[in-house]
Amino acid sequence: MSANFIHPAIFFFILAVIVPILGKDRHHIWKWFLPIPGLLALIISMSLKPGIYPLGHYLGYTLNARVSTLSLIFANIFAIEAIIAMIFSMHVKNPWHHVAAATYVGGAMACIFSADYLTLYIFWELIAVASAFLIWLNEDLDCAPVVAFRYLLFHIVSGLFLLAGIMLRYKYVGNFDFSTIDIHHLASFDWLILISFAINAAIVPLHAWIHDAYPRSTVTGITFMNAYTTKTAVFALATVFPGMYLLAVAGTIMTIFGAAMALIENNARKILTYHIISQVGYMVAGIGIGNSLGFNGGIAHAYADILFKGLLFMGVGVIIEATGRRKLTEMGGLAYKLPWTMIFYMVGALSISGAPLFAAFVTKTMVIAGAAEEHMKILALGLEIAAVGTFLSVGLKLPYFAFFHKKEFDGEVKPVPKNMYVGMAMAAFMCILVGSYPHYLYHMLPIQPVEYHPYTAAHVLSTVQLLGFTGLGFYLLRKIVKPHDKIILDLQYLYYDFVKWLMMIFAEFVAAIDSFWSTLYKRVGVTLLIIVSQFTSIFDRGVIDGVVDGSAKAVEKSGGVLGNLQSGNLNEYIEYALSFGFAIILILYFILH
Repeated sequence: MSANFIHPAIFFFILAVIVPILGKDRHHIWKWFLPIPGLLALIISMSLKPGIYPLGHYLGYTLNARVSTLSLIFANIFAIEAIIAMIFSMHVKNPWHHVAAATYVGGAMACIFSADYLTLYIFWELIAVASAFLIWLNEDLDCAPVVAFRYLLFHIVSGLFLLAGIMLRYKYVGNFDFSTIDIHHLASFDWLILISFAINAAIVPLHAWIHDAYPRSTVTGITFMNAYTTKTAVFALATVFPGMYLLAVAGTIMTIFGAAMALIENNARKILTYHIISQVGYMVAGIGIGNSLGFNGGIAHAYADILFKGLLFMGVGVIIEATGRRKLTEMGGLAYKLPWTMIFYMVGALSISGAPLFAAFVTKTMVIAGAAEEHMKILALGLEIAAVGTFLSVGLKLPYFAFFHKKEFDGEVKPVPKNMYVGMAMAAFMCILVGSYPHYLYHMLPIQPVEYHPYTAAHVLSTVQLLGFTGLGFYLLRKIVKPHDKIILDLQYLYYDFVKWLMMIFAEFVAAIDSFWSTLYKRVGVTLLIIVSQFTSIFDRGVIDGVVDGSAKAVEKSGGVLGNLQSGNLNEYIEYALSFGFAIILILYFILH
């Protein structure tokens, strides 16, 4: 590592090492160390200068870190979210939860500073393994290990696509540069890399892993998982495939699909998980649109989404922590029992809905404006429709049936650790800061200057009207859109059926091969064995036994001769010795002369 470059990821890896060492302390003093790596990473990232910095050598290749305006804005929000999430999870006594979280954040931080595909691949796999433990460690669900294994399998597949693309790329290009490519001339290895990024970004239809795994992670683990895996993939897409129209279309589909599925979902965490898909869709669409407005909008929305989606997951996490309930049909009237949770949640809900003075108001509309600027009218309309669906599900449906519905929650409400409220307060403050003072975010965006002014009278008025009429429609139709306690089928069930049929076909194929080899063995192999055994039998009797018998007879005869020589007469022994010695002398004489 260069003397001029301190990698922000190193602080998280140090934390992952020291927490198990200090974890046996019954006073849990180590929990006060949790926010420190994020704070140090934030300070370091603010002082870094763009450039390439060597990290070390691996398999004979030099691994480098790249500092760019794109990596710096991601490093900034990754560090801020690490501070917030670590504070939110300080009450968790299991040290291995914090080890997994710290390793996860460190891996994501290392990915965004990668200058080559080798470095990216190493930490791409690390974040998959580390994040899987945030699901595995959920002791409230017996199925957590199975879900974690399924999640890990998906990301192993993603890693395999990435590795295959990297190796083929090196074969034909001759380097491991992790940089922008010519999107108009994509090679086969570029498509493999794109598929890998698409899996981690939860691009439909490669999204089923996120809906399956995220709602089953630990209460605090989801605040980390929301921020890093998909956003690292967004960073990778922005680095390699900016301006790719296919991404603009895929992103728009994601926004509509996620919002639509969230409207019919009953599980609060699954509603928010579907909105990871929807909000990442805005980022992917912005990257695909490719102009400065769309690209900056996608990156800005990634920044804001980490804050407000993290706040929303924290709010639902507090509900789960206090009541043990996850479904909207099991909640109601919680605004009176968890008032601060309701307030903080509504800040997140207004932020994701794009209300004025809140985060997404200054980011989401940049993407829509970018699409309109490129005359992508259908995409712009789709993105606008998805925004309405977001407000309906996250801003109205979820808080209404969780906090305000007349059905009163009749269970026990447990005390909530104060650190959870502190984490929510910090996230809420950041959501309002970004929304009310957009220059804070805009000056960090990769393409400067930012030619966008969100607080125009027309924009504010149109947004208020849109949200107002959406709210009125929800109130009138609230009995129709009420949640139902049903299982919502998603594409993972198609995956399960596909794998089931694939295994059946594979089993039949293997069985056919096994039957063929068994028949071949019986008809050919056994016959050959009989022939070989007959030959070896003849060879054994004719050659081996002959040699052994001949050797025995020779030994017998030589023994008889030696027996005759041993007369017991000392004079004869002396004569034999002298004769033998004289013979040796004669032989040596003739050899030397």
